[in-house]
Amino acid sequence: MRWTNRREKFRAVLSGDVCVHPGSVYDAISARIAEDLGFETGMFAGSIASMTVLGAPDIVMLTLSEFADQAHRICRAGELPLIVDADHGYGNALNVMRTVEALEIAGISAMSIEDTELPPAYGSATTRRLISVEEGTAKMRAALEARRDPGLVILGRTSAAVITGVEDTIARVRAYQAAGVDGIFLAGLKTRDDFTAIAAEIDIPIMLGGAGPELSDRTFLAEHGARIALQSHLPFSAGVGAVYEALKALREGTAPADISHAGSKELIARVLRQDDYDRWTDDYLGDDGA
Repeated sequence: MRWTNRREKFRAVLSGDVCVHPGSVYDAISARIAEDLGFETGMFAGSIASMTVLGAPDIVMLTLSEFADQAHRICRAGELPLIVDADHGYGNALNVMRTVEALEIAGISAMSIEDTELPPAYGSATTRRLISVEEGTAKMRAALEARRDPGLVILGRTSAAVITGVEDTIARVRAYQAAGVDGIFLAGLKTRDDFTAIAAEIDIPIMLGGAGPELSDRTFLAEHGARIALQSHLPFSAGVGAVYEALKALREGTAPADISHAGSKELIARVLRQDDYDRWTDDYLGDDGA
């Protein structure tokens, strides 16, 4: 498949002057729904990948191949530009290079590499730690080296603001910008003061995740360089809740016809692209009278 058009669309978002909310997606159907609803981009998080693929919590149990395979299933389902959270790149800087290669081939439009020490080391189960800024910078450089399509966006991600403080965050984002990343992903920021202090130190686009209520004003965010702001990953948990309630009702004897919150036949047909498959069936499997 050709991935150029969607990568160009995503770069247009980064170079624009507004801040958008991506649609949190986790499979082909959720990606199609987000695309049909007009989301400018989708987001496939590492946490949601672990839950979707493994049924496991966000403790970095997922492998690169499992993550890349699911990302590819999402990308091939439509034309939605996809951001993925590639966690720590599944190892050291050389592993990061393999991660970029696999995800670029999968068709993503943007990916983040973070400087959190992952998976948690022995003795740090209840605390989060960061790798050194030097190792983090090496990972960013390795990611850029491994990239083959210059249209693919590489984001340097850090949670330093909630682990080591704003001063360390500034040192890290400066270093990652100097390494050449296309943008910075700031995770866990809570206040406008912290955000503006960090944003003033860089001149590349910013993405926010896990931000506090003070950082919900997209106009304010856009004025300070933010172009992407996550809105949590509610679609996955909403889906889990809907499946649970439907199965529970069926188990307790409710008739299928009495479960009102199921997707309509029209909606199911649309997200399955039923019209396309019907046309292809007629064109290539039908009796043309020959």
